[in-house]
Amino acid sequence: QVQLVESGGGLVQPGGSLRLSCAASGFNLDYYTIGWFRQAPGKEREGVSCLRGYGSTLYADSVKGRFTISRDNAKNTVYLQMNNLKPEDTAVYYCAAGQFFGLTIRSNAYDYWGQGTQVTVSS
Repeated sequence: QVQLVESGGGLVQPGGSLRLSCAASGFNLDYYTIGWFRQAPGKEREGVSCLRGYGSTLYADSVKGRFTISRDNAKNTVYLQMNNLKPEDTAVYYCAAGQFFGLTIRSNAYDYWGQGTQVTVSS
C-alpha cells in the first residue's frame, strides 16, 4: 500500500527557513518521480519541485534558488528545504508520487498524494 506522509510545516517569519519531509512507504523511490505541490486559499494547486533518481530535479521559477529537493534513500524520504521564505509561499504543501519517467510538476501526472502540511510565512 503506497503511503506518503508529510511533516515539517509551521509558522515562520519572512526570510526564514523550513524543511519539509515526505516519508514514503509501500514503494521504492527508485521507480517513482516525487513531486512537491502547494495550494494557497482560493488558488489552484501549483507545482513546486520534483525529483527522479538521485540527481534529476525540476523547480518552478517562483522557488528556483530558494528551495532544494533531495532524498534520503535509507529513510525512503524526500525533503524540501525552503530558504528565504516569503509570505507568498504560504500554502498547504503536498508531496506526490508518480510512476512515470522524467520530470514534470503537472499535478495530473501523479498517482499518489499525501495529506499535506501547512506552511505559513508571516511576521
